[in-house]
Amino acid sequence: MTDRFTAPDYYWIDELLTEEQKLVRNSVREWVKKEISPIIEQAAQKAEFPKHLIKGLAHIGAFGPYLPQQYGGGGLDQVSYGLIMQELERGDSGIRSTASVQSSLVMYPIYTYGSEGQRKKYLPKLATGEWMGCFGLTEPDFGSNPSGMLSNFKDKGDHVILNGSKMWISNAPFADVAVVWAKDEKGEINGLILERGMKGFTTPETHGKWSLRASATGELVFDNVKVPKENIFPNVKGLKGPLGCLNSARYGISWGAVGAAMDCYDSALRYSKERIQFGKPIGAFQLTQKKLAEMITEITKAQLLCWRLGVLKNENRATPAQISLAKRNNVNMALEIAREARQIHGGMGITGEYPIMRHMMNLESVITYEGTHDIHLLITGMDVTGISAFE
Repeated sequence: MTDRFTAPDYYWIDELLTEEQKLVRNSVREWVKKEISPIIEQAAQKAEFPKHLIKGLAHIGAFGPYLPQQYGGGGLDQVSYGLIMQELERGDSGIRSTASVQSSLVMYPIYTYGSEGQRKKYLPKLATGEWMGCFGLTEPDFGSNPSGMLSNFKDKGDHVILNGSKMWISNAPFADVAVVWAKDEKGEINGLILERGMKGFTTPETHGKWSLRASATGELVFDNVKVPKENIFPNVKGLKGPLGCLNSARYGISWGAVGAAMDCYDSALRYSKERIQFGKPIGAFQLTQKKLAEMITEITKAQLLCWRLGVLKNENRATPAQISLAKRNNVNMALEIAREARQIHGGMGITGEYPIMRHMMNLESVITYEGTHDIHLLITGMDVTGISAFE
């Protein structure tokens, strides 16, 4: 299927971007058109992650783009990272998730909290896609409340013994490396790096998903796993470790969701001009124009939100609450646009001939993961009132 996507830019936001940022975005956009669009519908229908895309993702710099080049990263700024996530999710949320996890939830914590030995050992291979990673925080009984986690490890001299489990883990079935959060004997949360092949460490795949079907999801199970002490992050303890990773990932999601919305809008706009009813294109009817006008308005607002947040992040001024606001707003916006776009496409909107239903189903996961819609609402509420609704 030919990818005819044309990106909407109603407020000429491209003028706010540097030449390098536009170059990065355009190269990823072309790669998505060439490599993702022709195969993604079939991959989603079959519920298969297209593993052959990993090398291409590494080649376009989607793994650790904002990390220093000495560790294999791209040395890019945060707006460039956001634009990469936008373009990848325009292709598919599951593909963006794969890159998002690798960059923000695996490479970022190893770089930020890890030892120099850990950085040198893991980051270059993660940057090239030779090793793929996953991130273990969520547990069967602890999602929005990660501090209650049960995964724990006990000190055994030169190593620790890890027990517990994690679920809803993107990349788990094929990951070579897992960044896992667990409690020590004092009840403090620590980060550990696990490698596939460690005895007692298994990653069963999660089947039967209606969402993120082109992404591999699984569990992490730890049954008396022997982990060397040099695999524990030396530079962080407590919940601020995993939450710092989530801030980076949520930032990427806020851009990614805009990409999904742009794809739905572009498809709906084109369809509205081609589909004839009552002797004229359905785009000539007021209700269709209302839908399209509201779509482009919301996309434009979200684009400006992302750009400003990216500038603040480049200046190390973006707060976790500001990131929460963008993640919640933009994902909800994208989901509403997907639903309206489906209406414009009529019955064709539920087929794989158009990307709408796939985006809509994917966004039902995106609105929940990395902090649910309601949790982000309460983070904003706590930020503006100074009163926590969580306690």
